[in-house]
Amino acid sequence: MESRPQMDTKRDDRMGDTYRIKIPVRFRDLDAMGHVNNAVFFTYFEIGRETFHFDNISSQIDKSRSSFILAHIRCDYIRPITRGTQLTLTMAVKKIGSKSFDYLYILSDSTDESIEYARGESVQVCYDYAQNKSIELSPEFRAILLQFC
Repeated sequence: MESRPQMDTKRDDRMGDTYRIKIPVRFRDLDAMGHVNNAVFFTYFEIGRETFHFDNISSQIDKSRSSFILAHIRCDYIRPITRGTQLTLTMAVKKIGSKSFDYLYILSDSTDESIEYARGESVQVCYDYAQNKSIELSPEFRAILLQFC
C-alpha cells in the first residue's frame, strides 16, 4: 500500500513561503545501481504539483477555472537518492504571468534538509480543455498562488 505524502506549509529561507510534503522512496523507484532512477525525480515533482493543486486550489476554486497543462520542466541532479532515504519536497511559486505560473522544487533529506538531492523548475499554462486553448489565470487562482511566492 502506498502512503499519501504528508503536507506542510511554512516559510523556507531558500524560497520564501513554501508547500512541503514528505515523499516515500519506493522499491520500484530504484534502478539497477540501487539509486532512484532519474525519471522518477519528475514523478516526485508531479506528486508535489498534484497534492499542492488538490490541497490548496481544487478545494477552493471550480476546476474549470484552475486547470493547467505542464509546458516545461527541468531537474538539476545534485546527489543520488538511495533506498531508505526519507525525502521532503519543498515547492514555491517562482513567477506568475497572465496565463502561466512557474514552480520551484527542492528535494531534500527529511532528517537534514540542508542535504539536497535535486532542484527543479516547471512552467504550467492555464488551459481550457473544452476549447483546447490557453486561458488567463482566474483572480481566485492567482490569489492562491501569490500565497506561495
